[in-house]
Amino acid sequence: MSKTPDELRAGIRKELEAARAIAAKAETEGREFTADEMATVKTHIDEGQRLKGLLEKAGQGASLLAALKGLEGAGLVDQRPTPSAVAGGTKGSMGQRVVAGLDPWLKSAFPGGRIPDSARGVQSPPVILGKTLGRKALITGESDTSAGALVRPDYDGVVDTYVGPPLIARGLLTIGSTATDTVEYVREGARTNNAAPVAEATTAAPVGSGSPEVTPEQAGVKPESGFVLEKDSTTVKTIAHWIPATKRALADPGQIRTLIDSFLLDGLAEQLEYQIFNGSGTGEDLLGVLNTPGTQAQAWDTDLLTTARKAKTKIRRIGRRVPNAYVLNPEDAERFDLLKDGENRYYFGGPVAAGEGPTLWGLPRLESEEVPAGTGLLADWRMAVLIDREQASVQVSDSHADFFTRNLVAFLAELRAAFYIRRPSAFIEIDLTA
Repeated sequence: MSKTPDELRAGIRKELEAARAIAAKAETEGREFTADEMATVKTHIDEGQRLKGLLEKAGQGASLLAALKGLEGAGLVDQRPTPSAVAGGTKGSMGQRVVAGLDPWLKSAFPGGRIPDSARGVQSPPVILGKTLGRKALITGESDTSAGALVRPDYDGVVDTYVGPPLIARGLLTIGSTATDTVEYVREGARTNNAAPVAEATTAAPVGSGSPEVTPEQAGVKPESGFVLEKDSTTVKTIAHWIPATKRALADPGQIRTLIDSFLLDGLAEQLEYQIFNGSGTGEDLLGVLNTPGTQAQAWDTDLLTTARKAKTKIRRIGRRVPNAYVLNPEDAERFDLLKDGENRYYFGGPVAAGEGPTLWGLPRLESEEVPAGTGLLADWRMAVLIDREQASVQVSDSHADFFTRNLVAFLAELRAAFYIRRPSAFIEIDLTA
């Protein structure tokens, strides 16, 4: 016997409440779902979707579908994007891909292509951006003060386009992924190499036996070397920020692209780069290169060029690795560029120097504003590992504070990642101050 629309809605609410109760319990206890809980939640989701499908077939029209938006936003309905939601594959900017991913949802939820001010319970599905970015983008809003600045009689789009500094950290590191919130790894410590030629044994007696006592050389004993491996772990951290916008922003693809490309995602990338170099390892900070125990240090020695060269030697002789790049603050990079010899000629070719990029002692010389001025870094950067826990996704919601009564939506950007160094001795901090 078929169910009435009211019975179907009641069934959906029942499944939603059951799933929410399980989620609330896990959140209160500060943990992830257990396997049994995940299976139970999936059962509720599947049943809720089945009932939703029946309700749609009942021909109740747009008013009933609008009533289900709260259900979708609560996560009962599976909101994983279809292949078309991963807009453009890996082509185009992140903002373009997000726009393409949100477009099908916007057209299906609001056939006119624009969210009316009267709409309530707006909640978009997440748009997964994939591994190209390694970041998770989400659109939301927070500050009532900043939100008020976007409520204008004349909507003129984005007033200022944010342009961030060039970012280089991700391109240097080993990139991995994980499905858990804790990553265990092996850190390489000190090595003792006692390898040596060994003569053939002249006696079968053990060392120390007999009179006179048998020596290790007579017994053919091989020397023992040492290799320290330390088991360690790090946890996944969340980096996020968000901005408010009017509902009309969702009808303007150019506006959305600008918000995502020029501010939200760039802001995440900048903070991630800061954490990779400077993270304290306390609280919600990653443990960055400059605060990792066991890295080497190179004191100032004579001049910039001499100091930088001695650091390269330390990586080879003590770290037993081949370094692959210097990373400097732009101010220090300028100091290297302006160095002159005794005949007032630039060491690095001056303003007309040609080449693919600046080098120093045969290695690439890169710049990052996140490295403090007066400090340089040299390393085998392959020994640093960035673990992506969640890739980038984008979502829009008006379910923040009083946004739904003020015709505002929130745009949130978020990523989750872990970082560690497998071999600290392969990294050296260089003092570039005389």
